[in-house]
Amino acid sequence: MPLSDEKLNELKLVCKDLRKSILKMAHAANSGHPGGSLSATEILTVLYFAIMKYDPHNPNWHERDRLVISKGHATPLVYSILAKAGYYKGDDLLTFRRLGSPYQGHIDRLKAPGIEASTGSLGHGSSLAVGMALGSRLDKLNNRVYLLNSDGELQEGSTWEAIMSASHYRLGNLTAIVDRNRIQLDGWTEETMTLEPINKKYEAFGWHVQEIDGHDMNQIYNAILKTHEIGIKEHKPCVIIAHTVKGKGVSFMEDEVKWHGVAPNDEELAKALAEVEKE
Repeated sequence: MPLSDEKLNELKLVCKDLRKSILKMAHAANSGHPGGSLSATEILTVLYFAIMKYDPHNPNWHERDRLVISKGHATPLVYSILAKAGYYKGDDLLTFRRLGSPYQGHIDRLKAPGIEASTGSLGHGSSLAVGMALGSRLDKLNNRVYLLNSDGELQEGSTWEAIMSASHYRLGNLTAIVDRNRIQLDGWTEETMTLEPINKKYEAFGWHVQEIDGHDMNQIYNAILKTHEIGIKEHKPCVIIAHTVKGKGVSFMEDEVKWHGVAPNDEELAKALAEVEKE
């Protein structure tokens, strides 16, 4: 079932606000990772505002869904969306990356509420999510575990150990989403270390695989709901390969390696905000 027109319009407005916040935070810090934050905006928006169950007033609620942000350097997006979800006011987001700020360059679960795992050193988030999913099943919790991976971290051996473990333990309560924007730190993933065919690799490891447009919120929504169905029926972990654009929403950032970890200057910020506003 597609999202209602009213809900879809609501989510589009959320995405617009998040993109503005991402750009402003990176600009204020003169540092950060805008490209990968912009590519995952629709994915996290659907998760937080159409799928996941959580209580921002009780972040440690036992029955909550868990989301592990394995691409833990996409911090402008994470902090912005947690503020939008009500975990904190967010009126201090422009302290991003400053000494003493809770909003550091890689997410830290001890500094800001709503963060399930401290990540950013790529290759560990998948193992954490597998552990949470297995623990939730042992505790007989009525919840799901979601995992957001970057595509670059699929070059890490520890990621594939976790993928193999998830299948072995038949973790049908685990949904992974790969932000497949094809760009990593200093180049295209396929030039650094070939990842394709990602879909067949996951299938060979025993996962159910879907591929979608990672900026189409109806596709994201329906694919996630499908993972719930598969998880219950087949007891399989599920992965959604979300094809995205690095720097999505800002023309001069889109598909440009430079914007993996560079902040916009004053002129670039003004141009970028104007483009986002017109969307």
